[in-house]
Amino acid sequence: MQDPALAVAPAPLAAASPALPRLLASLGGIGFLRPAPGTWGSALVLPAVLGGPWACLGLALLLSLLGWWALARLPAAQSDPGWVVIDEGAGQSLALAALPLGAGAPGIILAFLLFRLFDITKPGPVGWADRRKGPTGVMLDDLFAGAMAAAVILALRLGGLLP
Repeated sequence: MQDPALAVAPAPLAAASPALPRLLASLGGIGFLRPAPGTWGSALVLPAVLGGPWACLGLALLLSLLGWWALARLPAAQSDPGWVVIDEGAGQSLALAALPLGAGAPGIILAFLLFRLFDITKPGPVGWADRRKGPTGVMLDDLFAGAMAAAVILALRLGGLLP
């Protein structure tokens, strides 16, 4: 016999409807833009660079946590469909975190291009993460691509080739 209190308890929003997880995973619908939804998702977070490295790191963390939460509630998103772009937003934010406050257009463009290059070609750890299943695989490959882009940018800065 079922407890009557459980029978009338309201379902949590995410359990009742996939609308919020889908909205988050698509970064407010940006993931439904064509062509190249991942590129649109990456471009969406570029203004975060105006807040400096800590703002970019904070955004990467926030998008990562929201992404894992949303993807865990979306069975259709387990195989990384094109409309899921919160992972690109998180990875691109991580790449931008390697730039100094007040970084100019060349640095931002470099961070964007490096992230997209690593995200698309999936070298080494990016490819390994991409082969993982579920929300972890969906999110982790882009975070690795962002970390690799950030490492290249930091190396160029350390070598004096970027301000």
